[in-house]
Amino acid sequence: MIKLSLAPVSYFWAKEQLLDFYQQIKTTPVDIVYLGETICAKRRQMRPQDWLNLAQELQAAGKEVILSTLTLIEANSELSNTRKICQQSDFMVETNDMGAVQMLLNKQPFVSGHSVNIYNHRSLDLLAKQGLKRWVMPVELSHNSLNDILKAKSEHIETEIFAYGKLPLAYSARCYTARNHNLAKDDCQFVCLDYEEGLLLKTQEQQQFLSLNGIQTQSAKKFNIMADLARIKTMPIDILRISPQARHTPEIIQIFADALAGDCDTDSAQARLTKLENNGFCDGYWYGEAGMDMCESVKM
Repeated sequence: MIKLSLAPVSYFWAKEQLLDFYQQIKTTPVDIVYLGETICAKRRQMRPQDWLNLAQELQAAGKEVILSTLTLIEANSELSNTRKICQQSDFMVETNDMGAVQMLLNKQPFVSGHSVNIYNHRSLDLLAKQGLKRWVMPVELSHNSLNDILKAKSEHIETEIFAYGKLPLAYSARCYTARNHNLAKDDCQFVCLDYEEGLLLKTQEQQQFLSLNGIQTQSAKKFNIMADLARIKTMPIDILRISPQARHTPEIIQIFADALAGDCDTDSAQARLTKLENNGFCDGYWYGEAGMDMCESVKM
């Protein structure tokens, strides 16, 4: 049976909003919850002990909890915090850069996030021999590329794919949200708090193009793989990852859980998801097409 996971919250939410969000998640049918700050070390409303306390609460509620590391490490303090996460033994770690991977090789099992760019079975097998238990497929790969990798790999490893939410596309040392407000990164005044799902970027023709989330660039539209769930069920995929949304995340989780359990067909599930999202979806990367396209009609 395919499991559901909840990715780390990408956005900068107030501590109260974040804690309320995870209180709701406790009662959802999601199996795995990833916790931690993965975007910007300046987002410090949640302290390390706060994350650990939250992890223990979710674990007590029956969730498998994974602690996630920063994606872009730029300072000694960030390196030190990453090392502390990797050295604790209460929860497995999702590594989001190769520095964190190096800290865990041959020491304890770990998960590689989508930003650890694994594009072939040789890399997958090499890391699996050194402790990699689960990998999250890079979001730009197609189902054909994924099939090729999984058929060629020799080591046993869990496969997780991004299933719903704004696609995490790129990371930069520059903070684009601060720049939009003519602020320096070191004096950003935490303007990310004003954008609970990122800052939408449009083209001159007013077409939704990208979403800016601090140092992270995301897709403007939300990726949605529901239309191809029948194919996914036939593939050796273990986990579908849902990215936290400012609204409707428990409902989204329930819709995916119902579709996986066969309690509703994919067309009905897609219709339910469409009612929760006004800006449309994309799924192009999954079909080997432009990422911003919606190609749900392309089944093979």
